[in-house]
Amino acid sequence: MVYVFLAEGFEEVEALATVDVLRRCGIQVQTVGVGGTTVTGSHGISACADLEDVHATKCDGLEAVVLPGGMPGTLHLEQSEIVQSFIDYAVRHEILLCAICAAPSILGHLGLLAGKKATCFPGFEEQLTGAQVTGEPAVQDGKIITGKGAGCVFEFALLIGQALQGAQKADEIRKSMQCIG
Repeated sequence: MVYVFLAEGFEEVEALATVDVLRRCGIQVQTVGVGGTTVTGSHGISACADLEDVHATKCDGLEAVVLPGGMPGTLHLEQSEIVQSFIDYAVRHEILLCAICAAPSILGHLGLLAGKKATCFPGFEEQLTGAQVTGEPAVQDGKIITGKGAGCVFEFALLIGQALQGAQKADEIRKSMQCIG
């Protein structure tokens, strides 16, 4: 199971395209509303999350945690005790931790990117404390996947799909969706 967290002001494309691509890969995905089940994105699009009140310790089969960017969504994710508990749980149990756009800054503030390759939305590089910032559309280093922004969401989501379902499945979905690369 993959949990994609939605907080007020989330970047809609990053969240919803990731959910779509992962489901095409055959991965079970649940969206989690931070502060409620109806969450409005940074461009005024509302989404109805699958869940609101979840606890990492009760999530058998957790495969990945996904943090979409956007502002002020990233700030709200970082302030959420539930999101922080999932990040901690993912780190302790070596579960895939994924963040795109401004959201890698959350991982940087926690020191989780130190010595790792990472990418983010331009202007947030200094927030990725200790990271080797690549500027690539999406990059994986160990159990952490980061993405640059909304225009790179397919590379980001397919990298998650590849990590969970293998390169063959990710390539199959890439071709079926006509993704370049």
